[in-house]
Amino acid sequence: MGGAHKKLYMGWWGNMQGPTQRGIVTYILSPFEQRMFAGVLHNAVFNTARRVTSQIPYMGTAFALGYFIYSSAKSKHAYLSSKAGHAEAEGH
Repeated sequence: MGGAHKKLYMGWWGNMQGPTQRGIVTYILSPFEQRMFAGVLHNAVFNTARRVTSQIPYMGTAFALGYFIYSSAKSKHAYLSSKAGHAEAEGH
């Protein structure tokens, strides 16, 4: 019915056995000529500085609020530990 047909094998990838290609130019750079870490330290320093400065408003606000709470609690504790604070707390 279908008959036996000869299968056409075109070849493996990159070897298709077709007509030769013309006008294709390939450039290759040796791994020994590449600068893999060119500018890494420079980019790391400035990228880190940019990211830190972008977070200053958020971190600064939280730090200022925390410091205000800490300093007010410390001064209140110092007052309540004094003679005047004891007298006020006892209701004299």
